[in-house]
Amino acid sequence: MAVMGDAVKEYAAGSAAGVAQVIVGHPFDTVKVKMQAHNTRAHGKVYKNAFHCTSRILLDEGIRGLYKGASSSFIGIAVESSLFFGTYCQAKQLLQGKSENGRPQLQVIIPSAACSGALISCILTPTELTKCRMQVQGKDAMHAARYLSPLDCAVKTLGSEGLRGIFRGGLATLFREAIGNSVFFCTYEYSRYRMHSYLDSPRFAGSNHFILAKDIGIGIMSGGISGMAFWTATLPLDVAKTIIQTDPDPHLSRNPFQILSMIYKRAGMGGCYAGLGPTLARAFPANAAAIVAWEYSAKILGINRG
Repeated sequence: MAVMGDAVKEYAAGSAAGVAQVIVGHPFDTVKVKMQAHNTRAHGKVYKNAFHCTSRILLDEGIRGLYKGASSSFIGIAVESSLFFGTYCQAKQLLQGKSENGRPQLQVIIPSAACSGALISCILTPTELTKCRMQVQGKDAMHAARYLSPLDCAVKTLGSEGLRGIFRGGLATLFREAIGNSVFFCTYEYSRYRMHSYLDSPRFAGSNHFILAKDIGIGIMSGGISGMAFWTATLPLDVAKTIIQTDPDPHLSRNPFQILSMIYKRAGMGGCYAGLGPTLARAFPANAAAIVAWEYSAKILGINRG
């Protein structure tokens, strides 16, 4: 019963991490999706850079434009993050062997992270499809608003494209999550271990205020750099996913590698990394918030990870 109780707590802590991530990161994500959808077409770039894209959104749609599709993100990320962090912790616990001084083990981290990433891709695919379609629609004639809400988007997609349509981009999402989260947790576990090893030395021994500041600082740094590592490794797959999910052509290939080849021919390597600026700008604060929320929710719930 105690083991089951700890598992439930891990899933609850993961849900808190997801909510924090959406609050901080969704506006950056909207800019990223807009740039990926509009700056990879044959007729050239629509937005000069992330600042130009942000200013256009604010001028045309106001602050609400930056949070388009956020309601589906809150629901999807809360469930996804709960499963993601919970499954990772449970798989890691099953695979964990004895390690000297609590040193991270790649043979444990990689399969645990890849497994949890593959699992959540099933949830992320439909929620990201509705989010991305809400984000790319605008008020101009060419991209007039077609969806009133994420639910309206999901219903219309199911009506016009069927169940297969709501899972467009599933393969790209699967690859992105399995690869990206292996990179994320390897970076997180090793950076956290190194920073704790350094700051837990006698020279930094001090009051409880220092311990609190130290834990928050380590959470911010380890979460931030891990998020940046994730997106640096997987952004081309994310670009392919965005194109697959938002392109109106029903006959467009759903193979992410074919899409990347098409993008490379149209826009070169820059097209494959469209939205890199806002993605990395979002990655650090959003993932820092997620990790701090995850770690402190675990502490409040009485989970001791060491």
